[in-house]
Amino acid sequence: MMEKPWLNSYAPGVPAHIDLNAYHSLVDVFEESCEKYGDRVAYYNMGAELSFTELEYLSRNFAASLQDMGLKQGDRIALMMPNLLQYPVAMFGALRAGLIVVNTNPMYTARELRHQLLDSGAKAIVVVENFASVLEKVRDEVPLEHIITTSVGGLLDFPKSLLVNFVLRYVKRKVPAWNLPGSVRFKDVLEKGVKLPLRPVNIATEDIAFLQYTGGTTGVAKGAMLTHRNIIANLLQARAWLANLDTDEEIIITALPLYHIFALTANCLVFLYLGGTNILITDPRNMPAFVKELDRHPFTAITGVNTLFNALLHTEGFAELDFSTLKLTLAGGMALQKVVAEQWKKVTGVTLLEAYGLTETSPAACINPIDLAEYNGFIGLPISSTEGAIKDAEGNFLPAGEVGELCIRGPQVTKGYWQRPEATAEVLDDEGWLHTGDIACMNERGYFKIVDRKKDMILVSGFNVYPNEIEDVVAQHPKVLEVAAIGVPDEKSGEVVSLFVVRKDPSLTKEELKTFCKENLTGYKRPRYIEFREELPKTNVGKILRRELRDS
Repeated sequence: MMEKPWLNSYAPGVPAHIDLNAYHSLVDVFEESCEKYGDRVAYYNMGAELSFTELEYLSRNFAASLQDMGLKQGDRIALMMPNLLQYPVAMFGALRAGLIVVNTNPMYTARELRHQLLDSGAKAIVVVENFASVLEKVRDEVPLEHIITTSVGGLLDFPKSLLVNFVLRYVKRKVPAWNLPGSVRFKDVLEKGVKLPLRPVNIATEDIAFLQYTGGTTGVAKGAMLTHRNIIANLLQARAWLANLDTDEEIIITALPLYHIFALTANCLVFLYLGGTNILITDPRNMPAFVKELDRHPFTAITGVNTLFNALLHTEGFAELDFSTLKLTLAGGMALQKVVAEQWKKVTGVTLLEAYGLTETSPAACINPIDLAEYNGFIGLPISSTEGAIKDAEGNFLPAGEVGELCIRGPQVTKGYWQRPEATAEVLDDEGWLHTGDIACMNERGYFKIVDRKKDMILVSGFNVYPNEIEDVVAQHPKVLEVAAIGVPDEKSGEVVSLFVVRKDPSLTKEELKTFCKENLTGYKRPRYIEFREELPKTNVGKILRRELRDS
């Protein structure tokens, strides 16, 4: 019997296991919430809102129209849009029709979009017209049968505020010209669905709900098959963990894109299950406007990545916001830096909880306890019904304190990659353990700590150097805003550390930074090269792309 020391570290009331048979499908969860919470606001965006009742009605009409188009259970539909009210309508509508949702990054290039549409075999797509010109470039090369277009303000006849109408007019002017013969408008699809019946679909728990593409920063993007059971397990695990959240009164800030697994589960689905309100932020990169939006809502929760929290802390007006209702701040997606966590606690009074997950784990695998007083440098404990282990290169279990590969097992783990059995076999072993590719260790109390990504590790004269450690140290320099560390080839030592820095204070010099590193890092960990940049390359979620720095 495997030891599970983390169970003794759980916050009071958190169960060791969740009931995996509580719901049959995500449609059951959705319909229950809509009936329970009725007139409560489910999603808000740019001055407009959707109640649970309205969401049920519109998604039903969308589902009925999809069936009328000839789309059948198991067919794939791509959703290519930022955070807009159309997203939950289309997503829940597609699931109610028995379709598989293929979440698609609207910032994709034509090459990336072509790959995802071909690989998934998507028969339909919902695309915001701002990105329709990219779809036009690949239209004749992909198997799409139906194209549904929409605009940033195109769900209902709203909003009426002068500010929002100005924004919408501005956005519309920025739409590149596009031509997609045969495409239909989202609003027309919804209107047609009013008069159509929604045929019942028998969804099995092991049916795929989402094809969630991952690995694009490291090679060819693969579609992780996330079943209804995977996602239900993860939202029930999150609910059990976040015992301090109430039903029917939570308001969460959703700045990370809903097409990304973090916001999809942690925000869109968990808070729908709770009867909470998602405040959808369409463009979180516009930090002044983001802070103004935060000021309008008595928000109780916010999720994000380290770079997002760091940017908020450095945006004028953020520190003056009212944080009296804030209960939960959750960081994931990349390493949380100590300096950011400490500053967040100082400004908001709320501990910034680090969590860990992957697309392949739907995504939550480990979370720090909600009663954590201060940042602790750990990614937390395996959540309910989840096991964590550290294994060596031969697959042997390592004891507490030893460094190896983090492996995860639980009901939220994907059943594999879409039509890629070889890639699936590389990460999923015969005993159901997912090999994450992250170097980690576990302490005696069951807390896990990420050391770094396998592929990002730097080997200096035979010594392992982990970029996360270097970055965490350098980020503590008061004149540093953002930092990334990579390894570059060196004749003498194999590799040396190269540093890329965005300055908070333009007076910062390389000599000053080298002196700081000398005081805080042992010799082989110190950067040989330092380069100042105006900005660092990032993914759509804000994760710094070390690969692009290595290639530059």
